[in-house]
Amino acid sequence: MRKTRIMGTPVSHKIFDKAVDRAAVLLVFLLSLIPLAFKLLQEQFSVIIFNSDAVVSNIFFLFACAAGIITWRSGKHISLASLSDRLSPKAQTLTLQIRTGIESAVLTALFFASCSRVFSAFEPGSTVAGIPLAAVFSVLPLTYLALAVSLWLRKPLRASAFLGAAVGLVVSGGTLANAWYVLASSVPPVFDAVNARWCMFAGQATAPLILLLVASAFFGVPLFIVLSGVAYVAFSQGGGYVDVLPLESYQMLTDKTIAAIPLFTITGYVLSRGSAGRRLVDVFRACFGWFRGGAIVAVVVVATFFTTFTGVSGVTILALGSLLTVLLTGSGYPQDRARSLATASGAIGLLFPPSAAVIMYGSTNYFSVDIVALFKGALIPGCLLALGTIFVGFLFDKNAARPPFSAPEAFTALKNAAFEFLLPVFFCVGYFTGIFSLTESAAFAALYAIFLTAVVRRDFSGREALRVVLESIPVSGGVLFILASARGLSYFLMDANIPAQLSELVLRYVSSKYAFLLLLNFALIAVGCLMDTYSAILIVSPLVIAVAEPFGLSPVHTGVIFLMNMQLGFLTPPVGMDLFIASYTFNVPVFRVIRGVLPYLAVQFAVLLLVTYIPWFSTALQ
Repeated sequence: MRKTRIMGTPVSHKIFDKAVDRAAVLLVFLLSLIPLAFKLLQEQFSVIIFNSDAVVSNIFFLFACAAGIITWRSGKHISLASLSDRLSPKAQTLTLQIRTGIESAVLTALFFASCSRVFSAFEPGSTVAGIPLAAVFSVLPLTYLALAVSLWLRKPLRASAFLGAAVGLVVSGGTLANAWYVLASSVPPVFDAVNARWCMFAGQATAPLILLLVASAFFGVPLFIVLSGVAYVAFSQGGGYVDVLPLESYQMLTDKTIAAIPLFTITGYVLSRGSAGRRLVDVFRACFGWFRGGAIVAVVVVATFFTTFTGVSGVTILALGSLLTVLLTGSGYPQDRARSLATASGAIGLLFPPSAAVIMYGSTNYFSVDIVALFKGALIPGCLLALGTIFVGFLFDKNAARPPFSAPEAFTALKNAAFEFLLPVFFCVGYFTGIFSLTESAAFAALYAIFLTAVVRRDFSGREALRVVLESIPVSGGVLFILASARGLSYFLMDANIPAQLSELVLRYVSSKYAFLLLLNFALIAVGCLMDTYSAILIVSPLVIAVAEPFGLSPVHTGVIFLMNMQLGFLTPPVGMDLFIASYTFNVPVFRVIRGVLPYLAVQFAVLLLVTYIPWFSTALQ
């Protein structure tokens, strides 16, 4: 992870940070309250609210911008494992200078590209809640500017940052020309000349530039910078239509279903920081701890429960890994095996409602698959993964001494955790019966979690609850910026007709459906290792759907295969993200973690093959 960014002078950056923090927390509560308030007013009091979805979507857009700044400041924007840690001090300094230059160049280019769209993206008079849409959109270039300024103010790296900014200015000739034309109805010739030279250079050096950006990801450059830079180069070599990137980011971040992702993430994070984890562990220990494998069932179910809400398996391992390990070792389970089981259980929840990964996949491919159908399709495969993980854990449970079952103890534990168990019930009933939309369900879940932990359980005071909400924002902020940047690259791939070309290429060399499915699994596991789930969904899943369709695969079956591979990628050596998170959480070498999870990885891969070759498992509930 990168180190904390400095936003300005000691006084000014504290004021700026505090303002952004307060705005972000306020926007979280608005996102939680307004969808439910609108629903109540419209259905119970027959109050007609125009553009209610647009109001919520644009509030979410503002939240995403604030979350991006907080995530950048916290050094938590998602990046690949950094190779620079293994270099000599001099080499580390050099790579840091290069990295800073790349980040500054891309952020500067994005700033000018989004500025040009402020003046031309919306019809005159377009408003939301009385506020001009152009004013709302203008927060995006200000966000990019804030991130870039944080680089320019770092004295040791200032020269690299300013050099990068100069490069960003040079490659922005086209967007500067567009903005100038809107304001003055003319374009200085220098802008067109600079833009023509840049587009020519980008066309001749497309491959080296993209390779440089991709390589930079392995030296700590955040993935959203890499994806944005690749998309910028791709559009430049095709004619310089780079101002489509900020518009695609805005459209992505105003999608009415995307707002559910941070709300569910906040729900899971708040619950994990409170007593919910301990209460659920107590229930499963009391109900199942008396027989062999009971503690294993408890660990897998609790880990799955939290990942369904956070949408990030690493958060579950970080927040609950130690607690789950103590539960297992207290039942006589070997410590290394306990750590391995907690790690292997972390990503299973990505297949169960209200998984953010399922929501994102359905939103990205809404012409091909429905979110509810995908939730149903992933249910049986998710259960098989959980059962397979429990089975392997069961084989390693050699302890014969177990506490006897106590009905009063089980009843007390169930009573103490009743409100926690009600949350997924309320979600399933509200969403799958159509009472709540996805965003309304997420808003209810977030309010429920905050009220439960702060008021009912009193795990936090009011001030502490606000701090926990603020701590949860970088978890979703990194994901949201990746979604925004990946949308532009996805747009280019579709515009360039890459899916059809890839489908034609695959059909030319692969004729067997079964051979295709095997190759697909290996390719997607590699993607799951190297890319985060959300950018993979935006960029890769449309390509997979296009290639799979000629082989007769249903969209739901394809989606389930895709998501299972992403889940498996988190555990796959040598670069599966959960392996490194577990190594950090348990303070053990990563190779020791890898050795421990291999049996679980093997059985989960067997389940993947079973679901891949027998479509019934993903289509039975349709």
